[in-house]
Amino acid sequence: MASDPVTTIDPEEAAHFGAMAAEWWDPKGSSAMLHRLNPVRLGYLRERIDAHWGLDGASFTPLAGKTALDVGCGAGLLCEPLARLGATVTGIDAAAENIAAAHAHARQSGLTIDYRTGGIEGLGAARFDLVTSLEVIEHVTDPAAFVAGLAGALTAGGLMVLSTPNRTALSRLAMITIGEGTGQIPRGTHDWDKFLTPEELITLIEAAGLTVVDTRGLSFSVAKGFVISDDMTLDYFVTATHG
Repeated sequence: MASDPVTTIDPEEAAHFGAMAAEWWDPKGSSAMLHRLNPVRLGYLRERIDAHWGLDGASFTPLAGKTALDVGCGAGLLCEPLARLGATVTGIDAAAENIAAAHAHARQSGLTIDYRTGGIEGLGAARFDLVTSLEVIEHVTDPAAFVAGLAGALTAGGLMVLSTPNRTALSRLAMITIGEGTGQIPRGTHDWDKFLTPEELITLIEAAGLTVVDTRGLSFSVAKGFVISDDMTLDYFVTATHG
């Protein structure tokens, strides 16, 4: 009898986020924090895309002719902007409820996106020019296998962008004590012990055969809200390339 394929999906995590599917696109719902983060994340992504491929920062469709994969896509908060930037987009998520919500919203938005339920292990031989996975690695069972899967999905010359909370006293205070404690983030969303430091994540990325080309902090300013900075204490991005 064949054994089940190895997966990095945590069923409890999938159930937790699947329960939030109906509110994913509501900027005042359970995913409100993601809506606040999204413009900053997109700004960083656009910067890295333009830098990697030497593109015109004024272009509306810098990803025209390119393929993009978003892993842990939820209901498509990142997939839809990537499609509008011109990419042929695939989004995968462990929660079938999220994929159903993503399909419905993409139809309403007039966008064609290939949404699939599952994990990075189910992609087979598919390869993509751009691979993103934002605020996801802290929810998987095996970060090293997960990063290896992401790296394996990149084309030669491809670009990968990850983001995740740092394992610091500040992240515990901001995301769990305050964020979850006050209901700004749904309770049970984070396990601080599963957070990775930048050094730990970079080690995993390099072990997977990629080259790290940029690290940047995602911090919070009382005056401006979430901003890109050099302070990686709360949350951070890592950008890497293949070849």
